[in-house]
Amino acid sequence: MKAPAPEHFGSRLRSPAVAARVGVWLGLSFGVCFLTGLVSHWAQAPSPTVPFPTSPAWGYRLTQGLHVSTGMAAIPLLLVKLWSVYPRLFERVDLTGGRRLVLTVLERGSIAVLVASAIFQLVTGLLNAAQWYPWTAFSFRSTHYALAWVAIGALLVHVAVKLPVIRDVIARDIDETQHDRPTAVETGPVSRRGLVRSALAASGVAVLATAGSTVPVLRSVSPFGVRSGDGPGGVPINKSARAAGVVDRASDAAYRLRIVVDGTEVASLGLEDLRALPQRTEVLPIACVEGWSASGTWGGVRVSDVLAATGLATDRDVGVMSLQRKGAFRRTVLPAHFAADDRTLLALDLAGEPLDLDHGFPCRIIAPNRPGVLQTKWVASLEVST
Repeated sequence: MKAPAPEHFGSRLRSPAVAARVGVWLGLSFGVCFLTGLVSHWAQAPSPTVPFPTSPAWGYRLTQGLHVSTGMAAIPLLLVKLWSVYPRLFERVDLTGGRRLVLTVLERGSIAVLVASAIFQLVTGLLNAAQWYPWTAFSFRSTHYALAWVAIGALLVHVAVKLPVIRDVIARDIDETQHDRPTAVETGPVSRRGLVRSALAASGVAVLATAGSTVPVLRSVSPFGVRSGDGPGGVPINKSARAAGVVDRASDAAYRLRIVVDGTEVASLGLEDLRALPQRTEVLPIACVEGWSASGTWGGVRVSDVLAATGLATDRDVGVMSLQRKGAFRRTVLPAHFAADDRTLLALDLAGEPLDLDHGFPCRIIAPNRPGVLQTKWVASLEVST
């Protein structure tokens, strides 16, 4: 059997005209996904050089929803793009040297890196949205972030090398054949324009099928949304108290919130003590890295009031320790400007009822414009360094 060669692929649909047009939409999806991914990484950084803003309260909900939606949109676009350029994989490379060799190496190298990193990003992102982590050898967050830079760098190199061809084929009618392979003469079941429209339609369906996790009005038409919106108080649950291993400690009537300064406990507050402080109500969203979000009406005491009640200043970062005994986010850092924000609560209630155990009873952090993984549940202590 002979090895595949470009002439073995005769469909007119496998053309630069299709690849360029689908590639433009794919590039836009990758660009938005990359930028919103940077926002998510910034939001989760414990001590960023530029503080992450507390407003608008729905900011992270919007950017992370866009991040996941554009990632989903990219999947069918990438498949069609790869299908359309697949014959080029078998073209012979001219190794005679000179400028052409350099361009060929740059083109092939950037394509290899781009395809590998794009597939890795989309597959691991999809698994993260489903909260399934079959890997153990690397951290999703740090690896996903690093490979995003690799993918976008390879994309920029690829676009720079192919820009003359891209500009020319897009300026021409989609059915013109100037840049086609000589053997690409077979008609397909659809036209080139039909294929591009179908790719865009499939991309739209992929977004619609999952966007209900972020946009409540779409939940009835989003069968693959990772969260339906169901849950106590109308807010879904990512991790239950049982899964976190905190049922006994969180339910203990002797629970006390520890206030720790420089490693020394200076005060402790029971649930009755917390309810005796001035109570506030805020409508704030929970927005998670998996792309789902939901708004809730939270009641409780301001974190700044808790600190002030124990004689502490509110201009310090606050370490928040969960009753969980393991997990990457059992301890988080609430930056000083978040701790001082009047909307940041040590929440005791949701939708007018005491917190459900799975929502963080006896108390949890809820702050504006903050990733859900940092909205610590089952708070055990607030820790301040002077």
